[in-house]
Amino acid sequence: MKRAWWKESVVYQIYPRSFQDSNGDGIGDIPGIVSRLDYLQELGVDVVWLCPVYDSPNDDNGYDIRDYRRIMDEFGTLEDWERLLEDLHARGMKLIMDLVVNHSSDEHAWFSESRKSRDGEHRDYYIWRDGKGGAEPNNWSSFFSGSAWKYDGETDQYYLHLFSSKQPDLNWENGKVRREVYDMMAWWLDRGIDGFRMDVINLISKVPGLPDAPGEGRYRSGADYFMNGPRVHEYLQEMNREVLSRYDIMTVGETPGVTPEQAALYVGEDRGELNMVFQFEHMDIDSGPGGKWDVQPWRLTDFKRVMGKWQRELQDRGWNSLYLNNHDQPRMVSRFGDDKNFRKQSAKMLGTLLHTLQGTPYIYQGEELGMTNVRFGSIEDYRDIETLNMYKEATGAGRPAEAVMASVYSKGRDNARTPMQWDGSAHGGFTTGTPWIASNPNYTEINAEDARRDPDSIFHYYRRLIALRKQHDVIVYGRYEALLEEDERIYAYTRMLDGERLLVVLNFFGEEADCSLPEKIQFESAEPLIGNYGNGADRDWRSLKLRPYEALVLRLQG
Repeated sequence: MKRAWWKESVVYQIYPRSFQDSNGDGIGDIPGIVSRLDYLQELGVDVVWLCPVYDSPNDDNGYDIRDYRRIMDEFGTLEDWERLLEDLHARGMKLIMDLVVNHSSDEHAWFSESRKSRDGEHRDYYIWRDGKGGAEPNNWSSFFSGSAWKYDGETDQYYLHLFSSKQPDLNWENGKVRREVYDMMAWWLDRGIDGFRMDVINLISKVPGLPDAPGEGRYRSGADYFMNGPRVHEYLQEMNREVLSRYDIMTVGETPGVTPEQAALYVGEDRGELNMVFQFEHMDIDSGPGGKWDVQPWRLTDFKRVMGKWQRELQDRGWNSLYLNNHDQPRMVSRFGDDKNFRKQSAKMLGTLLHTLQGTPYIYQGEELGMTNVRFGSIEDYRDIETLNMYKEATGAGRPAEAVMASVYSKGRDNARTPMQWDGSAHGGFTTGTPWIASNPNYTEINAEDARRDPDSIFHYYRRLIALRKQHDVIVYGRYEALLEEDERIYAYTRMLDGERLLVVLNFFGEEADCSLPEKIQFESAEPLIGNYGNGADRDWRSLKLRPYEALVLRLQG
């Protein structure tokens, strides 16, 4: 397997609106991020992924871009951004930016021109169609509820928006659109950025004809007609030839709905597309037949099967990205751990998993503190467009408000978007003003200031995990082999490289669990590297009794 700096890196994701406010307006900004770079350096991360900071009307918190070459006024100026890049590079860290090019804002100059007339120069920058039988051109549903089409009376046609109606989809069939995108990407890369995270990049190619999706009901998911579409690899190979291959950068594509077989086409080292993708299969294990909001209990065997499948099937073919939460997902300690009785232990255990699998780990801001989901008292306290649209649609269809709120508490995106908890002062030290979204009230118990003072904190455990990856190539490049695959309480596996072998054992539950490992595991020279209850060097490795949410990493003979 080829070595690369982005395989050996740990990425820290920043959601700028919620990270640090520098001017008291209640909105995080770029100078606020600059003021916290020493914290990131202390943590030991290598790369910062910055969620969108471009000029935007903020219908979807910056993922609706009005001008790709301007910084959002609320976040600062291009000069502020240049200082951020310079200060990161001075600390030996890199910066990757969000690339949002499946859609733009409806306030982008391209769309303003596009909607003026059917034969204008920019008309085909977007996807316009006549209605059908007095209704939308097809029955596709938007990811944010309702139809994926919006009628525009000015030219008596509908435009496609897979997300918000203020996020019209760009028409990648048009070579001029692709040229505009590539020029914009080069503009940022020439300013010195180190790569891109590409938002829903596998949606850019739609099936010609845009056929109706099968099934009952007024609106149906049209995913089969726009996920991993017919020309997506052609477009990405062109993007790589025209732009990406000319720079030493990292790229990660957000690709909902991909299988390992499809992912190998995006990330195969001989294919000239992307370095890695974000897949979502493990993010769906607690979703029922009704989708994301139909929350169901999950089983560890299902979780292990998904994680193991991606480890095995991309081995020697491509590269994994490793994450359990981000700006679109609930907090991992609330979802996969126990955020009440064993918050610190389960947060450390989950971190151990992410940092000892093969792939590049992504830390979402506050994860290293064990930040948790939030339970606001009213839907009025929420800000996320997906959540608000779902609540309106579900309650309008007669679902009890209490049941809808239970889904929001479990899966709502605002769980991840409450302000970063820096200290025990008002609003967790995020702002001196009124925050754009309320802080999680537990900031007095969970915050960075306390964590940095406590040698046993999640923060310092993460520092050790990050340092371990830098010390042991086997953690980065070693082969993965699953153990105890049918065990419903323990996740165990080995990593092996050039005769060096690691054993990782993780108790995923809040009770003691017996861990009887196979005879083939040789413990004669077992060296504990890290554990969330301490290393426990005096234990009987052959017949382990794991404590609640215990994590252990042992170095073994080959």
